[in-house]
Amino acid sequence: LGLCSISAGVAETVTFPIDISKTRMQIQGQLNPNAASRGLFGTMSGILTQEGVQALYQGLPAAISRHVVYTGARMTIYERLRTMVGTRPDGSFPVIYAAACGMTSGAISQLIASPTDLVKVQMQAQGRKVLMGEPAQYSGSLDCFRKLLVEGGVKGLWRGWLPNVQRAAMVNLGELTAYDSAKQWILNNTSFEDNYYTHTLSSIASGITAATVGTPAEVVKTRIMNQVAATGSSASGMVMYTGVFDCVTKIVKNEGVLTLWKGFLPNWTRMAPWSLCFWLTYEQTRKTFGLSSF
Repeated sequence: LGLCSISAGVAETVTFPIDISKTRMQIQGQLNPNAASRGLFGTMSGILTQEGVQALYQGLPAAISRHVVYTGARMTIYERLRTMVGTRPDGSFPVIYAAACGMTSGAISQLIASPTDLVKVQMQAQGRKVLMGEPAQYSGSLDCFRKLLVEGGVKGLWRGWLPNVQRAAMVNLGELTAYDSAKQWILNNTSFEDNYYTHTLSSIASGITAATVGTPAEVVKTRIMNQVAATGSSASGMVMYTGVFDCVTKIVKNEGVLTLWKGFLPNWTRMAPWSLCFWLTYEQTRKTFGLSSF
């Protein structure tokens, strides 16, 4: 659990500027349906110019806190499930079982960590809202957590948990299944050994697959978690989306179906180095502490 958390913290810190740019892109249509998309680098450049370098790391403490819980749990659960189900004599794990274990571990872990993700999304979105003339709501991650708890109670901390869990299940279906399957295929069908070459190739497969299957759920999750709560201080006091299906329907109707993959490039651009940093760090720390490879 500790090794997972350390590895995830390193990966999250390195790739966080891409993550916050991706979140800003995904809420552009929500904040202003007529706004033209500036793309990944345009969005990142705008944040730097208008808000400063520190804005690229707004919400980082919440993001690291999330991964301490989320990644530590999902990796532990996945490995336990893999051990329970059993691998083949050559060490490979059937893809169908890997997919089921990946989705299960991702869903359970994200359900536990959902409040920390809510705080992260709120902190990342705050900078853009301030630029649009709205007052800053939170002074930091802890203040955000406290105010969300006061406004919505304990139940409110799990606002958006369903799309959050669905997104995590899809991402882990891609990430863990692809990494585990790709690694075992490489070891069993090539002359590559269990080293950083194999880990790098496996992490590339992991990042591409996770971004492809996870981006639509990511967009829905971000929209729902970013909207003003019914008990909040909005003028109308109404939420924009009543649930996952309503969110998907309105996005497709008002902005087009491709909007569900809005942010795919930054999502993949982030997931690729994130997967690389995480898996290389995780595999190396396991080796350093005398543990077997993942």
